[in-house]
Amino acid sequence: MVCAVMLAGCASAPALPPRADALHIQGIRQGPVASLAASLVGVPYRYGGSTPRGFDCSGLVYYTYRKNGIRVPRSTHAQYRKARHIPRRELKPGDLVFFRTGRHKVSHVGIYTGHDRFVHAPSRGKEVSFASLDDDYWRRHFVGAGRYF
Repeated sequence: MVCAVMLAGCASAPALPPRADALHIQGIRQGPVASLAASLVGVPYRYGGSTPRGFDCSGLVYYTYRKNGIRVPRSTHAQYRKARHIPRRELKPGDLVFFRTGRHKVSHVGIYTGHDRFVHAPSRGKEVSFASLDDDYWRRHFVGAGRYF
């Protein structure tokens, strides 16, 4: 049961079609954090992973931020706790978006890329992908947004 709860921590709704993801990258002025996150789309999900061999949701944030010289905690909960909380309307590319997908108040995190989209490592058997904050699933599970820069 503990394993099931831990794996549910990065569960998600279906990813958008690859063509929509490719089109999303074009024409958007992204900062270096969001650009690096977008470049990792397609990397497999790996529980506990924080390298391009595989990521879980908080590992993707940890890796992407560290490659940009920004220190963040390793876990989703700690990333949420330490971030400077901002209203959704103030999101900028590279900010973090947090969700409750399980029992814990905050159990999933993604990197905002602009136009209500974010990159995340969804769950076992899936790959790093784009998702939309406007998607019904993510809208219902949205907890808040945070900034580290």
